[in-house]
Amino acid sequence: MILTTKRLLLRPWESGDAESMFQYARDPDIGPPAGWPAHKSAEESRTVIETVLCGKEAYAVCLKEDNIAIGAIELKMKEKSDLAQTDSECELGFWIGKPFWGQGLIPEAAGELLRRAFEELGMTKVWCAYYDGNEKSKRAQEKIGFRFHHTSKDVPVPLLGETRTGHVNCMTKAQWEALHKEAES
Repeated sequence: MILTTKRLLLRPWESGDAESMFQYARDPDIGPPAGWPAHKSAEESRTVIETVLCGKEAYAVCLKEDNIAIGAIELKMKEKSDLAQTDSECELGFWIGKPFWGQGLIPEAAGELLRRAFEELGMTKVWCAYYDGNEKSKRAQEKIGFRFHHTSKDVPVPLLGETRTGHVNCMTKAQWEALHKEAES
């Protein structure tokens, strides 16, 4: 499945995206704030593509002009999510390379994935979370339209061997429909 927005292609990850992913995922300002270590090699990035970003709703975020992966976005279904409690809920996760920060690309990509979640996949609620201190993710979630749900202390971050404070947001289908109507008027 390939999804498109005004500026982006959202497409399944391919092994050939490993070099591009590594270019951005090796930056310590990308993974560690999101709870995963900076990548050490293109081979590590390839392994992540093949074992983590292989979900049915996992997409490489690419600019339309060159189709090169610059970030990741995924709707994690109940079996892959710590937040989704029913089969009609999922969790949105995302990251984008630092050269593309502040351009509204993740809110654009998320808008299309939320449309898919609510209109095509029958979701009633989408969750999204960030760790304390990850201001970029917090701001992106606010721009997308997520609303605060709760804060959890001592959340395990297994890939980094630590615990953090996590902030959880959500959006219901009714909230998404209201945002969508507001944007059209």
